[in-house]
Amino acid sequence: MSDGILGVVLAGGLATRMGGSDKGLLRLGQQTILDEVLERLHPQVDEAVLNVNGDAERFASFGLPCIADSLTGYLGPLAGVLAALEYAREHQFHWVASVAADTPFFPTDFVTRAMEKALESQAPVVLASSFDHEKSKWMRHPTFGLWHVSLEGDLRRALQSGIRKIVIWTDSVGGAEVQFAHASGSRDPFFNVNTPEDLVIAQQGEQR
Repeated sequence: MSDGILGVVLAGGLATRMGGSDKGLLRLGQQTILDEVLERLHPQVDEAVLNVNGDAERFASFGLPCIADSLTGYLGPLAGVLAALEYAREHQFHWVASVAADTPFFPTDFVTRAMEKALESQAPVVLASSFDHEKSKWMRHPTFGLWHVSLEGDLRRALQSGIRKIVIWTDSVGGAEVQFAHASGSRDPFFNVNTPEDLVIAQQGEQR
């Protein structure tokens, strides 16, 4: 039991651009992408769980609780966040920090800085963003968020009403944003492996 932060890796996606395979289980050097994600997440939270759908046995080697979406039908990452909020309430956590299973280089101070922003702004949810040098603007990464457990009921109703896009809902509840800068030409810390080409880039340790 803890009144702190529950970390959830959102690994319940369909991975259609990867032929339907679990992106987190793809190899990245000597480990899987999910191994890399968990190495970064564990020091930032009090406990970690995996949000997975289907046969959870494929993640058994990680030794973590696997929680499935509580709403039927594939409703996207917001459904995974809802499942984590439900778990957090049941286990007396106050916050959920969500990360994506296909983003192995995210900042090691993501949760700390998101919490600082939440306390400063009194926002119930904080999303991460990074600067896109090609587009010359800040881009939000909606699967990387810090969510207060009080959002559970509102999120369930939103999903049941048809809301699927994360930023539409987070804006509606007064969400805030925490920005992570990186130099032009350097790897975006939120670079994610969506395609076989992205996997090659990640394995080479560089981003095009």
